[in-house]
Amino acid sequence: MFKNILLTIDLGHNASWEKALPQAVELIQASGGTLHIMGIVHDIGSAMVASYLPADFEEQALHAMKTALNAFADAHVPAGIDTKTHVGHGHVAEVIVKKAKKQDIDLIVMASHPPDELRTLLVGSYASKVVRNSKVAVLVVR
Repeated sequence: MFKNILLTIDLGHNASWEKALPQAVELIQASGGTLHIMGIVHDIGSAMVASYLPADFEEQALHAMKTALNAFADAHVPAGIDTKTHVGHGHVAEVIVKKAKKQDIDLIVMASHPPDELRTLLVGSYASKVVRNSKVAVLVVR
């Protein structure tokens, strides 16, 4: 059974959790483990862009994400489930794989959009990158 499940979500897109959250909840209820919910603040990636933002922009974004994740967990995770929220920062797939290792995660649960050949060819999906690089099981929910 899975004792530590990591559910990765994008709070700006309900599709990132509407189907994935019930799957993660069902699995964690069966095992009695801990549900870890993580949102990620994207890396700005450009010093030029960062120069136009307030000096404490990233700190504010991380704090806002943590607050929003806690509110999400309170509103959507059934009572009685041991839940922890985490905020990642950086490139999505890399952050997910690193967090899974650091938190001793047994299963990563994440949503994925239906395949789109051109978009997958040019960019690749986060789910695809996590599946390729994760050392633990990944459940991709569509």
